Amino acid sequence: MRTLKPLAVIKFAKDIITKSAVVAIATVAIFFASDLAVSQSAAAYPFWAQQTAPETPREATGRIVCANCHLAQKEAEIEIPQSVLPDTVFEAVVKIPYDLDSQQVLGDGSKGGLNVGAVLMLPEGFKIAPEDRMTESMKEEVGGLYFQEYKEGSDNVVIVGPLPGDQYQEITFPVLSPNPKTDKNINFGKYAVHLGANRGRGQIYPTGLPSNNNAVKASAAGTIAAIASQDDGGYEVTINSADGAVTDTIPAGPELIVAEGQTIAAGEALTNNPNVGGFGQKDTEVVLQSPARIGGLMAFVGGIMICQIMLVIKKKQVERVQAAEMNF
Repeated sequence: MRTLKPLAVIKFAKDIITKSAVVAIATVAIFFASDLAVSQSAAAYPFWAQQTAPETPREATGRIVCANCHLAQKEAEIEIPQSVLPDTVFEAVVKIPYDLDSQQVLGDGSKGGLNVGAVLMLPEGFKIAPEDRMTESMKEEVGGLYFQEYKEGSDNVVIVGPLPGDQYQEITFPVLSPNPKTDKNINFGKYAVHLGANRGRGQIYPTGLPSNNNAVKASAAGTIAAIASQDDGGYEVTINSADGAVTDTIPAGPELIVAEGQTIAAGEALTNNPNVGGFGQKDTEVVLQSPARIGGLMAFVGGIMICQIMLVIKKKQVERVQAAEMNF
């Protein structure tokens, strides 16, 4: 059986420990990374979701109820740290992008800028940080925003808006993490975070009635016999169909794209689609990290580094002894 020399044993042990140290250091980097992984004439009222879903904005399917009224799909983003320590304040930045040159149809048929709103579902125990816990720079980023609880007693689910979209394409939520030492219902671990963000008006009101932010379609096939303008800015379109004359009422806002004498099919659009907004949903995660775990990991990495240094020193000692023996 082959016997390893002392220097070979030392080199072998050093290689193993060096690889372990690299893995441990990479793990620490991951733990500390902050991967910053958006009358009835008003727009983007997130609190209307409370009328359709008073208990929670998130349905059993995972969809946030804002999508029941805002039928168009748009992008929404959220940036939060990958992990946070207990009883610390961090930022959740919600982005609600859209073309600032866009103008939406308001309830009275006129055009106006888009408003934005958002609902943020934080894990149990997380909540909006009080002002005395926020830094001056964070206060400036938050500004004069008012965050409202979605449901009384559920301070981890908050809504904000309506806000002028040209000023609030980014909304900063100052969040305070819980402390498991003071709240025994909270545990360290990974938690889900859900965001719903809309811009512009919806296509359906909470009552179930359609808004004027929709394309109007013909109810029957036939020939358009007459188009009459209404005092409120809308139209009445009379269609001569096989079953007689049919009148479709068009509210103020959508623009007509048909003319008298035109033949149309049932379901064909009579107006353009005035909607320029929409709803976006984003699901992400945050880790409530234990300081003791971080401390233990740092101690482990420190111990590995010390061992590695000692091995280097030992190697130098062995080399000196061998050199001395050879000279002798």
